[in-house]
Amino acid sequence: MSSESMPASAAAATPLNRPMLTLSIMLATLIQTLDSTIANVALPHMQGTLSASQDEITWVLTSYIVAAAIATPLTGWLSDRLSTKRLLVISIGGFTIASALCGLSESLAQIVASRLLQGIFGASLVPLSQSILLDINPREKQGQAMAVWGMGVMVGPILGPTLGGWLTDSYNWRWVFFINVPIGAFALFGVLTFLPARAAKLGVKFDLFGFATLGLAIGALQAMLDRGEQLDWFGSLEIRTEAILAVLSFIFFLAHTATAGKRSFFKYELLKDRNFATGVFFIFVIGAVMYATRALLPPMLQNLMNYPVATTGLVTAPSGAGTMVAMLIAGRLLRRTDARLLLLAGFLISAFALWQMMQYTLVLSVSDIVWPGVIQGFGLGFVFVPLSALTFSTLTPVLRADGTATFSLMRNIGSSIGISIVQTMMTRGTQVAHADLAANVNVFNPVMQPMLESGSQISLALMDQSINQQAQMIAYLNDFKLMFVATLLVMPLLLLIRPMRSVSSETLAHAAAD
Repeated sequence: MSSESMPASAAAATPLNRPMLTLSIMLATLIQTLDSTIANVALPHMQGTLSASQDEITWVLTSYIVAAAIATPLTGWLSDRLSTKRLLVISIGGFTIASALCGLSESLAQIVASRLLQGIFGASLVPLSQSILLDINPREKQGQAMAVWGMGVMVGPILGPTLGGWLTDSYNWRWVFFINVPIGAFALFGVLTFLPARAAKLGVKFDLFGFATLGLAIGALQAMLDRGEQLDWFGSLEIRTEAILAVLSFIFFLAHTATAGKRSFFKYELLKDRNFATGVFFIFVIGAVMYATRALLPPMLQNLMNYPVATTGLVTAPSGAGTMVAMLIAGRLLRRTDARLLLLAGFLISAFALWQMMQYTLVLSVSDIVWPGVIQGFGLGFVFVPLSALTFSTLTPVLRADGTATFSLMRNIGSSIGISIVQTMMTRGTQVAHADLAANVNVFNPVMQPMLESGSQISLALMDQSINQQAQMIAYLNDFKLMFVATLLVMPLLLLIRPMRSVSSETLAHAAAD
């Protein structure tokens, strides 16, 4: 975090109210992560109020995601230029005001513009919160700090649909956004009161070309992933244009980063740290696998099993409880256990949960849905805490702000890609399975022959409905199988990560040199 960094030694010399500062920071993180999913269940209600089509109302989601994705890489530079405290205050205040504007919106244009502001101001909240918690805690307590931080980051998106469904049913969709106002005000007061101020680094120059090319690449990729399924992917001119923009912009960004040296917007020194580079890849995979599962379950329960929105939220919410419990346990174990063993345990537990989901049928009890979710949430907690600690264990404090921004960005991109892949496979898998099942419906099949000869339209309609349900279920199971295999394949990469205890002296030496 450059001049803004507060290593453990500095933090120890300054009286800090760590509990209140941690609470304030985590409340800011929670409202940002909640808003990535809390509006999903309220979209049908917004559609009627704002007179928007089904295609147009999705802009409420995509505008927020794209704005946050583009603005996230700015965190490192802004924290140097403005100071961490000032940037955090601006981010919380702007996000809170934008949330109020979302709730007050009377047209589609107004709410999309307000969501863009939400994404821009909220982009820095997650990486800043992680960086500050690392700075204000001594090395031996950083595992517990990452457990607390991880609960806000991971539980927020999981609980979002549940809270959004309850607010929408009990009040109206506007409270999905108004709920952020009191929480944001409390977080802002806490940060202003308890976070020590540090001088800004005024001499930092802004790499406009690097930011522009990276921002364009991220924005085009995000737009392509969000709209690809609706527009038949590369059969659409818009998707082809966005893909070309993303690739060309990223090539220009790589070339610029390789030749600009220290003037580059992206700190290429991050990639020289083996733990950080491996950790970033892992968080990308976790985003793709874990968030994709969360995106699959609600439509499966609602479309195939006719669960109401509120009930769907209730049966999927316990996975968040599993994550919270696991993070608290992992934070304590991290001080006396090899973090790589905790990571391995987390991946194995997550793989077991996905294997259970591969056994789903059209007839499921509540426990059949709740327990695999709890187990997967537990595995996610055991993965996220040690991964966060290991990723930053060898990274010098001067690079933390840029590192945490990159870490958050890769998690978001991974989740976008993962969700797009499983949704595409879901659609196409349903069509393939439907064709295979329908091929058995003919006069040569003795089971089908009486029904076909009767010519009853009701019987044929019921048969088609049953085939559709079975085809969708097969497609869902294939998606769970894909994520199960991906989880197993990524485990050998744990060998690339160095244990925390073997690098502590090296990290301190780097920090002293910086």
